[in-house]
Amino acid sequence: MTKFLLSLHVLAAIVAVGPVTVAASMFPAAARRVPVPVGGAGGGRDGGGADAGDVRTVRLLHRICRVYAGLGIAVPVLGFATAVSMGVLGDAWLITSVTLTAVAAGLLAAFVLPRQEEVLEQLADGRPVERARTVRLAMFTGLFNLLWATVTILMIVRPGSTTGA
Repeated sequence: MTKFLLSLHVLAAIVAVGPVTVAASMFPAAARRVPVPVGGAGGGRDGGGADAGDVRTVRLLHRICRVYAGLGIAVPVLGFATAVSMGVLGDAWLITSVTLTAVAAGLLAAFVLPRQEEVLEQLADGRPVERARTVRLAMFTGLFNLLWATVTILMIVRPGSTTGA
């Protein structure tokens, strides 16, 4: 049962967290590439704001982040089930991983997704987005990705583990 749960946990992490990390990383640069009319709101290539195709790309990246973040709840749920099955709930590496996962989820929910929504609203209205805003968004996204990379390493190395590594 442990191998089955561990397999599901790893698959959930790949399928759910992977798309969020990639789409969130692409979002700031894609938002910067959306053309905005000279002089601010209105206008655009067709007189109706930013180019619809460019905004659709940014909207799609945000939707990927939102949807897969929701699916990502399966990762810690399956992780806890696996940890119970392995009898490692009290191990330091697991407690650290759970803490970092919670921080990553909080960062995504409090800083990345809301800022993506703000940028998307501005672009959809044909308003320019300050570069500093996308740079801060990229910073929060980078921190989110760094936390997940750290959790992944902890899950593989498992300091103090008697099973290898």
